[in-house]
Amino acid sequence: MGKPTGFLEAERETQSYRPVEERVKDWNEYVIPLPDEKKKTQAARCMDCGIPFCNQGCPLGNLIPNWNDLIWRDHWRDAIEELHKTNNFPEFTGRICPAPCEAACVLGIGDDPVTIKQIEVSIVDRAFEEGWIVPEPPKKRTGRKVAVIGSGPAGLAAAAQLNKAGHLVTVFERDHRIGGLLTLGIPDFKLEKRLVERRVDLLREEGIVFRTNANVGANISADSLKQDFDAIAICTGATAARDLPVPGRELDGVHFAMEYLTAQNSVIGNDLPKGRKHIDARGGKVVIIGGGDTGADCYGTAIRQGAESVLQIELLPKPPDQRAEWNPWPQWPMILHTAPAHKEGGERNWSIMTKSFEGRKGKVTALNCVKLEWTNLDRPPQERKFEEVAGSEFQIPADLVFLAIGFTGPEKNLPEQLGLDLDKRGIVAVDENYMTSRAGVFSAGDARRGQSLVVWAIAEGRKAARGCDEWLMGYSDLPG
Repeated sequence: MGKPTGFLEAERETQSYRPVEERVKDWNEYVIPLPDEKKKTQAARCMDCGIPFCNQGCPLGNLIPNWNDLIWRDHWRDAIEELHKTNNFPEFTGRICPAPCEAACVLGIGDDPVTIKQIEVSIVDRAFEEGWIVPEPPKKRTGRKVAVIGSGPAGLAAAAQLNKAGHLVTVFERDHRIGGLLTLGIPDFKLEKRLVERRVDLLREEGIVFRTNANVGANISADSLKQDFDAIAICTGATAARDLPVPGRELDGVHFAMEYLTAQNSVIGNDLPKGRKHIDARGGKVVIIGGGDTGADCYGTAIRQGAESVLQIELLPKPPDQRAEWNPWPQWPMILHTAPAHKEGGERNWSIMTKSFEGRKGKVTALNCVKLEWTNLDRPPQERKFEEVAGSEFQIPADLVFLAIGFTGPEKNLPEQLGLDLDKRGIVAVDENYMTSRAGVFSAGDARRGQSLVVWAIAEGRKAARGCDEWLMGYSDLPG
């Protein structure tokens, strides 16, 4: 603990953001980092608790008090070593993770929590700037070959760990770019793609082979991988989008959120695949159904494209500003979360159900909606109920509608080809070592867990890599 009185002397201070009028004109990241001296002051607020709940709150088990102390002492190079012990890609989590570690920070019981996420990204950004992060290929190879299907955060983490163990790893990505949702799903204003490419280049230099436009189960036989590789890790994500089956769903202009985001990210990268439609909101009235992060990503994207108006609606009631009694520390706070995009224009509304879409000449023109009344708002979400408010029907004009209401699980083609068992939720079933019902085939990330966070995907990829390594070699030195 570098400074025992740090949390008494300094208040929480976070990074600032580029002015709205400036940032909505481009696709660059909107964060302005704190100066290093202020980062050190923020790190000094860490109390080095006897039981570090931040470590428990982090799915990766990041050694947070350790690197907070190192930053306070100005030992930045030691800090990146400590950070990389548990997290392969802190430049990703430090930007897009919602920071469950901060929600679990002991200081947050009666004060503002430590700015853990901000410190994390500062460490890795400084390390790249100083040239401390370099390729580290394994000193020897085992000769065992592993196919990783999917190049999102789970696939990249699994590949990185298996490569460290000395296995020959090939990553198969069905799309035209490596990175999964990191590259095609998350807008550049939250995560610039040069950062993903930089890490992928490092992994490539460490010996990992990447193959794009390689759709296992379609243009590549799943069984051929079983013949060519000693093990397989399925990290395809939960990409089956949840639909809204109401009248008018077939109208032109009603899209899944990921259709919209992946196309725009490809346009920014100047590599929109032939046949993939670019959806442009310029001059249009945009309605986003779904109140989560994906909806907020659509929100910021539409504003940057020049939409006439942007409205994000949510079936659920508006969350409170403070924790409710049923939602105590160190649980994730079920409160109102406002993304930077929400401060760039447009509006949000809650307790609205979409009953149908209206259109003209095959194109959507409006949503027919009804207001909802929720009961038991002082109780956990699963105990709440809603009713439609009689006579509250109304219309919302729309030129584009984006469905951002989540995902139902992985697409079923690949698991079916491999003959894998699914659990009752429709996701890939695994044992305690992340092996599926077929020997030598492992699964991790959203394909195994269901729709979740990037930080969980990385943690899952690491655990599956350990299980795979142990199955191949009879033991594993990889951390779980």
